[in-house]
Amino acid sequence: MRRRYRKVPDTPNANCHMIEPWFPFFLIMILISGLWAVSYLLTDASIVDIFWAPGFLFVALAAAQLAPQSPRAALVLALVALWAIRLGGYLFGRWRKKGHEDYRYVAMRKAHPGFAFTSLYRVFWLQGALIWIISWPLQMAIRGGYSGLAALDYIGAVMALAGILLEAAADAQLARFLADPASRGKVMDRGVWSWSRHPNYFGNALMWWGFYVIAIAAGAWWTIFAPLIMTYFLLRISGVAMLERTIARRRPEYENYIRRTSAFIPLPPKRA
Repeated sequence: MRRRYRKVPDTPNANCHMIEPWFPFFLIMILISGLWAVSYLLTDASIVDIFWAPGFLFVALAAAQLAPQSPRAALVLALVALWAIRLGGYLFGRWRKKGHEDYRYVAMRKAHPGFAFTSLYRVFWLQGALIWIISWPLQMAIRGGYSGLAALDYIGAVMALAGILLEAAADAQLARFLADPASRGKVMDRGVWSWSRHPNYFGNALMWWGFYVIAIAAGAWWTIFAPLIMTYFLLRISGVAMLERTIARRRPEYENYIRRTSAFIPLPPKRA
């Protein structure tokens, strides 16, 4: 008597859908808790910044373990890996060169007694939660890869790659500028920095909107909250607004730089 076998569906079942979002969450929280333990031993919470970009790569890889192989998943993983390795390596090199805790965390340590312990949830778990929330377009694009690439995939990929390259160019130009002793006290207004006061942040935002376009191709248009949150943070919380509150006091030429240069979106500089 022959046995009849039921064909396995191409799409994940309901139980898999229940597991998929939480597996990357628990993975990232475990990893970042371990990172906190290292920061406690080093008395340096700055290492959390190094983990920011690689954290998204870990989430993407975790999502890929629960999804079928597809051209879209491969595309997203390649782009995330390119960004995470580049930015993570850049921040690691900057951290090693600095040799001490970043001034932001030094201020938090002074203002909050017991910061060595409370930083676990004030800094590390908070960043882990943000990585998971903002990574939803990546997760949905990887999980929704049951068909070939569409026009939106290519558009999103071009946007994301352009953002990655712009961020890398801005970081490289700024690093060379800061390494030159003659630049001390001056304002970086060359290269891409002549078109935007924060081209690295714009490149990062462009990348996330590119990932969102790929997520739309996978049917996850509702993940728009992720690039909106990321753009808001870049503009109002940890990016443009935070830097511009202090940099004008440290660099007198910055006021003139503000008058002639776009704050965020790269635009031709105004004539003096």
